[in-house]
Amino acid sequence: MSDTKPVRPKRPTFTDQEALQFHSKGRPGKFQIAPTKPMATQRDLSLAYSPGVAVPVKAIAEDPSRAYDYTIKGNLVAVITNGTAILGLGNLGALASKPVMEGKAVLFKRFADVDSIDLEVGTEDVEEFINSVRYLGPSFGGINLEDIKAPECFIIEERLRELMDIPVFHDDQHGTAIIAAAGMINAIYLTGRDIKKTKLVCNGAGAAGIACLDLIKAMGFAPENVTLCDTKGVVYRGRVDGMNQWKSAHAVATDKRTLAEAVAGADIFFGLSAKGALTPEMVKTMAPDPIIFAMANPDPEIAPEDAHAVRPDAIVATGRSDYPNQVNNVLGFPYIFRGALDVRASTINMEMKIAAVHALAQLAREDVPDDVARAYQGARPRFGREYLIPAPFDPRLISVVPSAVARAAMESGVARHPLVDMGAYRAQLSARRDPVAGVMQGIIDRVKRNPKRVVFAEGEEEQVIRAASAYVNQGLGTAILVGREDLIAEVAQRIGVELDDKLIEIHNARISHRNAAYAQMLYERLQRKGLLFRDCQRLINNDRNHYAASMVAAGDADAMVTGVTRNFSSTLEEVSRVIDQKPGHRLIGVSLVLARGRPIIVADTAITEMPEALDLAEIAIEAAGFARRLGYEPRVAMLAFSNFGHPPGHRTLRVKEAVHILDQRHVDFEYDGEMAADVALNKEAMSLYPFCRLTDTANVLIMPAFHAASISTKMLVELGGAMVIGPMLVGLDKSVQIVQLGGKDSEIVNAAALAAFNAEI
Repeated sequence: MSDTKPVRPKRPTFTDQEALQFHSKGRPGKFQIAPTKPMATQRDLSLAYSPGVAVPVKAIAEDPSRAYDYTIKGNLVAVITNGTAILGLGNLGALASKPVMEGKAVLFKRFADVDSIDLEVGTEDVEEFINSVRYLGPSFGGINLEDIKAPECFIIEERLRELMDIPVFHDDQHGTAIIAAAGMINAIYLTGRDIKKTKLVCNGAGAAGIACLDLIKAMGFAPENVTLCDTKGVVYRGRVDGMNQWKSAHAVATDKRTLAEAVAGADIFFGLSAKGALTPEMVKTMAPDPIIFAMANPDPEIAPEDAHAVRPDAIVATGRSDYPNQVNNVLGFPYIFRGALDVRASTINMEMKIAAVHALAQLAREDVPDDVARAYQGARPRFGREYLIPAPFDPRLISVVPSAVARAAMESGVARHPLVDMGAYRAQLSARRDPVAGVMQGIIDRVKRNPKRVVFAEGEEEQVIRAASAYVNQGLGTAILVGREDLIAEVAQRIGVELDDKLIEIHNARISHRNAAYAQMLYERLQRKGLLFRDCQRLINNDRNHYAASMVAAGDADAMVTGVTRNFSSTLEEVSRVIDQKPGHRLIGVSLVLARGRPIIVADTAITEMPEALDLAEIAIEAAGFARRLGYEPRVAMLAFSNFGHPPGHRTLRVKEAVHILDQRHVDFEYDGEMAADVALNKEAMSLYPFCRLTDTANVLIMPAFHAASISTKMLVELGGAMVIGPMLVGLDKSVQIVQLGGKDSEIVNAAALAAFNAEI
């Protein structure tokens, strides 16, 4: 817990013309519908439609729950509005709301992998609207209501919740309430308040204001400590002017009649009203350490700088992205629906909303990963007065919030498909956002069963310290940081990482009790390669890669990870002075490419620049062994620009010869070549060569040269949106992984897990 300097991300600026061009260029709008099954052959069409489609139709008719198994229903949400309250623009009609609803659908997909379709209903009549939506239950797994004015929105949501057996959620109400409540309980925590005694004033009795009060009272606020205000002043018992049943539910017995009177002495102000509603004079009268959530958009009830000018002790949140503590609904609705859909919840109840609140609040208290820091232009936010709410780009949201919501749904009895293994579910969630996480989970699970001691060579670097902490926190083993104790402690304190003495060791190479032994060991290896003992002693004293590699070589650590501060080739050269290739193996670099849901192993992506035929054969054998260790049965394609002799070329001769060498060695995996990449990866293209030995598309690609491997994998990332893990070192006698220069903490943790995994072999 700490206070930090404000993190002020720059507010994006653009012209009206740029906004119009963004929405119109290419395909108009912001998303398209794409098939998830192949449609390339007549057989595909027969399975997708007639006659094959009749089989799931009959199955669903017999058991309606099978719709979740055979259709998109379980991952499909309808975003529905009538356009009567579009953002802060008011009632502009259903059609005008379509750009907003399309945007909502895109956010569902981008943040939680929930498919969504926007539906704009052209009526302001409540009954007509309800009847338009109530019969859509068979089509969707959930209904997200949006931009519907109050009080009609209350009636619509309540009635649809009664009529439908799928979740109905008005995000303008509950989304805002959940995010605001998460920030509020963190502010209460920071200021040492008791929620049962805290006094709150809410200005704004529309959809969001009413939902906020419903939620915070369910969380423990005493009703007598909560005052609601609207444009006519305090909502008090006995008031008749401008009242409705939803306001009346929050009326209190009080002699206060104006917002200014209500705010005096209050601990918290919630603003869901209009610019300027809260004045500096009002802020002056609030309790010590006032908590101000000025959430009116686009301009808050009071600007943070104006609040701080009169009350420097104030904690301020707004709905804007250019101020700290943004109350952003994207932190809520995608993940809440994700959890609800995954347990086939019949509704989204109060227990699920409160679970989301606490999950968000707890996440904000944790050290943020590098992905968040990069979103803030390198300024790393830390929990405190300027960071109460997680950043929208925090990759952990996808696993933290839906799992909390799903658990609450199960515990409250509204889940129709309870989850058995929550740990596996969280891993599945992470894989939705980050395919790398899905691949890594099996490796991490195996390492957890047999934890390893991993030495992090560059132990004074911020991201390395965070990675070491994450490594031990995930139960993967012991982390050893190489560096100066005082500097590591200083950096750890500055970035908010606690160093567990039992699980995180610090080794200062100069004063280590193993210093002399490592120097002697290195001297025995290098004395006939031009190095004197004093040269080896200097390397052990001053170069952390030599020291860390010596630890692994001597058996004082199981594995090593490095590369953050030096380029790959230089780092490998230093490690190779200490650690040899494994006998009978070849040192190669392997990259795991994840593209369109397919994992493909590519080699050699790091070591041999222009391999000859024997080199290619050995690379194929090593890569196939690596594939098996990851759990894939290798199907190896020896790539070239030609397909089985056409067109002929001098460079393809090495690839052909490599295939002959594999024939002679009688290897126990599928392989063939030479072939082009499209033939290796496309079943239809491969079928033109019926003599091809591969039984299916290749999952291991052996590149004809290092440059081809490097160029192709990087193009896949930049142009194809692929994810790449690697290059990973395979074939060393001891387990070492080298990350890319400047690697993020998540990449370092993955490398450490891979190093620990390989240490078992």
